[in-house]
Amino acid sequence: MLPTKRKSLTFNGSRPTSARRGSVEEQSVDLFGVQFEVTSRLLEAERRRLSALKRDLSQVDHKEAIAKDRHRELERQQQYFSRLQVQHDRLEKEYRENAMGVFKIHYNRSVKSQRSQPHIGIKQTSKARPSIFGTITKEKAPSKDATKRRSLPQTSNLATMFAYHHHNGGIPNGHAAVAEDDRLDCNALIYHDGNLFSGSIEALIQHIVPTADYYPDRTYIFAFLLCSRLFMKPYELLQEVCELSILQQNLLNRHIDRAQFSRFGPNLVLLLSEWTETFPYDFRDERMMRHLKEITQKCASIDVNLRKSIGQLMQTLIRRLAMLEKYEEILAKVNAAAADRMHMLRANPAAFQTNVIEICPDPYIMAQQLTHIELERLTNIGPEEFVQAFMKKETDDIKIPFQDIKKTNNLEAYVEWFNRLSYFVATEVCMHIKKKHRARLIEYFIDVAKESFNIGNFNSLMAILAGLNMCPVSRLKKTWAKVNTAKFEVLEHLMDPTSNFSNYRQSLRAAIQRSQASIGGCDRIVIPFFSLLVKDIYFLNEGCANKIANGHVNFDKFWQLAKQITEFITWKQVDCPYSRDRQALNYLLTAPVFTENSLYLASYESENPENEFEKERFKTFRGKKPSHSK
Repeated sequence: MLPTKRKSLTFNGSRPTSARRGSVEEQSVDLFGVQFEVTSRLLEAERRRLSALKRDLSQVDHKEAIAKDRHRELERQQQYFSRLQVQHDRLEKEYRENAMGVFKIHYNRSVKSQRSQPHIGIKQTSKARPSIFGTITKEKAPSKDATKRRSLPQTSNLATMFAYHHHNGGIPNGHAAVAEDDRLDCNALIYHDGNLFSGSIEALIQHIVPTADYYPDRTYIFAFLLCSRLFMKPYELLQEVCELSILQQNLLNRHIDRAQFSRFGPNLVLLLSEWTETFPYDFRDERMMRHLKEITQKCASIDVNLRKSIGQLMQTLIRRLAMLEKYEEILAKVNAAAADRMHMLRANPAAFQTNVIEICPDPYIMAQQLTHIELERLTNIGPEEFVQAFMKKETDDIKIPFQDIKKTNNLEAYVEWFNRLSYFVATEVCMHIKKKHRARLIEYFIDVAKESFNIGNFNSLMAILAGLNMCPVSRLKKTWAKVNTAKFEVLEHLMDPTSNFSNYRQSLRAAIQRSQASIGGCDRIVIPFFSLLVKDIYFLNEGCANKIANGHVNFDKFWQLAKQITEFITWKQVDCPYSRDRQALNYLLTAPVFTENSLYLASYESENPENEFEKERFKTFRGKKPSHSK
């Protein structure tokens, strides 16, 4: 029995017409990617289909009936391709107008908000977050009377500090008000309405270094550590921070002001603690660990009272890196188990008789298990992976070897999970010969998708819809005729890609509000449609320049990226409140998954080809004996 208090989605609708079922075939085979999830993949699939059809037509024998049928099929596919191209171009135009328009409006208007951090389709809330990342939305801004140009509060003598790195002179401490015509000084930090807007990379680095009497705002720390990798590698930044700290506190001198260091040391250790807790993956780099050990050992040798906090810092970091290593080992074992099961299927197809309903008959329980997998994989995605995923091999601002920046393994693993779930759904449906079994499985997955929506798991919802919309599944007209698709239509409407996924964004906002108002774990879950989240961040990165006209770093862009990724961090920190069903989890992660060609072959075996074109394709697939593994 399902819990009576659980919130559910009310569905209203009617059975689809044959035209509606036909439109199902116009959906995407794979909705994942940073491009346009729905039509781009469809367009590519149709382009491959046209190429194959033209190739087959050039090789066809001179039997008149077959040749005419092929020509008719080619004309039909070309017409469909043209319609799809128009739809794709329209969606692309809509998305760019919606996404890019937000950023252009933001930059063309005078800044009046609390912080310039728009989030596409999501209103900024003032509710405090239960983590340090929540302070992004409630940072204390300087007063409105402040000038637009400020010196760095932690700098006793900026010229002296930057002379060590052969930079230009700066602004002495205490000169809070500087003439407006001097604001292009490369070492300045420029503020708009009390919010940090831009500055030189040197000044921004200096701004993050604490002193005995100053500690940088935690929102600034997160935004700068997240986005500074657009200009320099993390180990280079840590090296700069360590050198500036040593120079500032005169740590190379035998005569150290221990009273001052007793106030500075805890601040530096706190900064390093926040870095290791928020971006622990940076410290998989041996150069990072070397700098960290050197500076912490120097601090501990000067002030023995710091040894306990430094020890806790190192233990926490080592534990976090060990958890990551364990997670990667588990992923490798799961992938190996899935490969073994696929090998067993090829060796003995008759042994593969179990289906997902036999493993987990309750759709709600299955949706819970999908949520377990989603949250586990989300948790292990580092926030920096979003920035690193879009970094190019070389830009005007940065020249870093590609292997140093392309550290996105956990993000890519999540991409693979979405694809696997989509093909898993299609495989479960197509592998059964009996029509009633296929219809039952389709209805089962529709119910799982509905329960995923009620939980707040939009990523699994979209993956299931993608699997049911694959052509090998959607062409099973006799099977779909036995399915009550009213709920399916409502779910498709909710995830409709038109108008920049406006329906989905409204549902996401409602889930966020429910999460913020909830105390219990069940209602706090928000798992976004990951592909669209990545695409929003991509357009934010591409739509805003890294530097402004005077050569300063565009820190306003940093705030926006930090705001976008902060919400994701808040979502992934929720613990899954549901019980684990290990049998169901094992089946979801290791069950054999067919390739696209294998799905077509299974689909044709389930429901015979309807025309000469499909018959010829069926013969081709049977002759190739395709591998089932995906």
